[in-house]
This record gives sequence, structure tokens and C-alpha cells, in this order.
Amino acid sequence: MKAVVKQLREMSLRARTKELQGVIDSMEVTGRSGARQDSQEAMSVLVQSLEKLRSTAGHLYLIGNGGSAGVASHAAIDFLNGGKLRAATLHDPSLLTCMSNDYGYDLAFARILATLAGSNDMLFAISSSGQSANIRNAVIEMCKLGGSVVTLTGFRPDNPLRSLGDLNIWLDSNDYGMVEIGHQFVLHNLADRIRLQANS
Repeated sequence: MKAVVKQLREMSLRARTKELQGVIDSMEVTGRSGARQDSQEAMSVLVQSLEKLRSTAGHLYLIGNGGSAGVASHAAIDFLNGGKLRAATLHDPSLLTCMSNDYGYDLAFARILATLAGSNDMLFAISSSGQSANIRNAVIEMCKLGGSVVTLTGFRPDNPLRSLGDLNIWLDSNDYGMVEIGHQFVLHNLADRIRLQANS
């Protein structure tokens, strides 16, 4: 009973809010080489990249599994509606199940990108653990196409997805909820910056 009481105390809104603040503060940004970048500068550069994407009519694709798919969907709405970007997820049920059936789930997103994406486009690949093969394969395909890639991960600092993007955003937490909310916060912040620029 004491263990349950302790766990409930640790799940209080105040405790979880403090924990989330720590997770967001832990954000590390690295480039393809693994070299760390200043987080604020990296976010500013990413905003500039997204503005260029808008001005050149490039597409922004967002992918994830499960909760990360929900994060991707929310972010796509914000980038499209407020930021005036050609943003979309690749989670249409009929399309995703078709590609999964024909090529296997590990290659589903990659096969969709192979047809839709090009060198003028950008991919946001979201995976809390950074372990999902279908997300990693999509990133590899986007790189082959010459497009740019941003990854958002958490859990282990050496997760395999974290080394694949042009820009890699990592949150220091093993808690799915904290990582997903942290990713949503980062993406919403980016979308808000783009919205302000689009409407200025």
C-alpha cells in the first residue's frame, strides 16, 4: 500500500509538471555527424528551413507509430493551418495497410515516400524509442531522395534513429508519455514560430 501511495504522489500534476520541465530542458540537438548543437540556434535554423520549404512549395511529411502518429497528426494540422506549409502525415489507413500488406510494415512509409517525396521536401520522423524499423527505413529512403530529415526521439541517447537525420532532437527520458508530450511541445513551438512568420 505504501508503494502505491508513493507512486500516486509521483504521478501528481505538480510532480509530473516538474518532470516534464526537466525533460524539455534536457533536449539535445545533434547533426548527422553526432556533434551537439546549441538547441536555440538549431531551432532558429530549423524555422528558416521550414520557411524556405514554404517559399519553394516543398512538402513536409510527418510520420510516427501509435502515440507518435498522433503527435505527427497534430503537428501536421498546426504546420498546415497556421504555418501555411504543405504538411501531411502518411497514416491514411487504406494506404498504410495496402503498403504494409504488399511490402511489409517495415517498408510501408519508405515505399510511400519513394513515390511522393523529392529532394525539395522534408521529413519529420518521430519515434519515442528510436527503434522502429519502419521509421528508420523511411528516413533512409528520404535521404536517398535528397530530401532533408529531422528526427525526434527519446529513451537511449544512442538509439539508432538519432544518428540518421540532418537534425536530431533527443529528449532524456524513458517515459513514453513524457517523450510524446515533449515532442508535441517542440513541434508546437516550431509551428507557432512558422505561423507568426507566415502572418507577419
